[in-house]
Amino acid sequence: MSHVPHELADEFPDAAEKIHELKLNNAHFAKIADAYHEVNREIHRIEAEIETTSDAYAEELKKKRLALKDEVAGFLAA
Repeated sequence: MSHVPHELADEFPDAAEKIHELKLNNAHFAKIADAYHEVNREIHRIEAEIETTSDAYAEELKKKRLALKDEVAGFLAA
């Protein structure tokens, strides 16, 4: 289990500038990025044992984070 947060800049290191630009200029992308950040932070708190939850809920969050990451990747590829 990793206790390192999976920030978008870490997930897409070569696209940090494009991520920043999209956040400023694309409201839909900004909403997706914000949702990713919120889910990612919650997962990090669970993995760091700051918060407790069921394994099923933690897995649900990880799937949601992956779906949001896929959406971000789609924007970056466009």
